[in-house]
Order: sequence, then structure tokens, then C-alpha cells
Amino acid sequence: MKQLLGGFTILVYAFMYLPILVIVVFSFSQGRVLALPIQGWTVDWYSAALADDRLQAGLFNSVRVAIAATSIAAILGTLAALAVQKYQFFGKSVFRTAAVLPIILPGIITGVAMLSFFSTLDLPLGLLSVIIGHTTFGFPVVFNTIAARISQLPRSLEEAAADLGAPPWETFWKVVFPGIRSALISATLLAFTLSFDEIIVTIFLTGQDNTLPMEIWARLRFGITPEINATVTLILLFSICLVLLSQKFVRE
Repeated sequence: MKQLLGGFTILVYAFMYLPILVIVVFSFSQGRVLALPIQGWTVDWYSAALADDRLQAGLFNSVRVAIAATSIAAILGTLAALAVQKYQFFGKSVFRTAAVLPIILPGIITGVAMLSFFSTLDLPLGLLSVIIGHTTFGFPVVFNTIAARISQLPRSLEEAAADLGAPPWETFWKVVFPGIRSALISATLLAFTLSFDEIIVTIFLTGQDNTLPMEIWARLRFGITPEINATVTLILLFSICLVLLSQKFVRE
């Protein structure tokens, strides 16, 4: 039984990660046609990808969107987590459920819903609409992480600060914030990664300015090229680094 379970586990991991490994391997292939056996190895495709103007523009847009969306999500998510964990108000349980819905729902539903919303208000699509869309699923990431960390903080520290005459804002910065700082960094790194790699919601909300995933998707309709493999490999490495950093901070 153990051998059967082990073999099934290997097949599952192979199904998940073998395509990624193929992309990485072919990003070093010397030939432009992706075929086996590989005739030679090179890193020229990475230089070509980094020198591509459209890919550079997409990268710049992706970074701008991710920074803006993550910043907004971090502020709103932290404030919402503080309100839920520290205060009692009508509809609190409903709010907690609604707060996590954007990350539970399929991206296509979120994309269509937001597209309908912007169309109803007659608002133009562009990077601003993409930022708003990315904020909707960055918010629950921050909210859940910060709420979980606040629940672990001893209330006695805040009560002691209040007894010593510290106003609420000073209590937050000197008592609460140091306790949630690592969780906030972890959540923002993860939200940034999700935003940087997002394509489904972006498809519905983008205008003329492409993000990097959108630029890659547009080129894939004409076939996979070594430059795309190199770009995807760089994105993969960047995302892995951010996720590992996020996990490091969440354990602190």
C-alpha cells in the first residue's frame, strides 16, 4: 500500500512540476525550435528577453500595478483585521465571510463581475482598473494573515499601555505594530506575488497597457519562443524567492 501511495504521489508531483521543468530546460536551448534532442546550450535568450522593449514595458506595468495594489490591500486589510479582532459590530460574521470571498471565487467570476461594474459606471479600463481588481484578492490575503496574528497577541500588553496613559495611536505603533510587523511583511510579499503573476482578472480589466503576464499570453497565441521560456523562468525564480521570504516572515 505504501509503494502504491508513493508511486501515486510521484505521478502527481510529476504532473504538476514536469511542465515547469521543461520550460526551464528549453530556456537554455540553443535552437529557436523547441525540439528534442537539444543540440546546444546558451543563455542568449535571457539577454534577448531582457532587451525586449515590449517585455520591459510589461514588466514596468506589472511592478507598478503590484506595488499599488499591494499597498492599498495592506492598508485596508490591516485596518479591517484590527476592527474585526478588537471590536464588536453588527454583521461582523458576514463581513468576515465577505472579506475572503474574492480569493475563494474563481478569477473569471471576479473578472466578469468587475468588468460589469466598470461598464455600468462607464469607467475606462486601464492600469487603474487592474489595480482595483488586484486589490480585491490582495485584501483577503492581508486580512486573514493580520487577523490571525492579532488573535495571538496578548491583550494585557495593550491594557498595560492604556493604564500607563498611552493614547490609542501610540499603543498601536509601540505595542501592536511590532507584533504584527512580520505577518504584515509576509502578507504583502504574498499579495505582491499574486498580483505580479495574475492574468485571469487582468484579461477582463486591462486596457491598452499590457502587464508582463498579458504580454506573454498575447505572444503565446503565435507559438512558444525561447524568449518566452526565458522570461517565464525569470518570473518563476522571482516568485519563488518572494514566496520563500513570505514563509520566512510568517514563522517569525
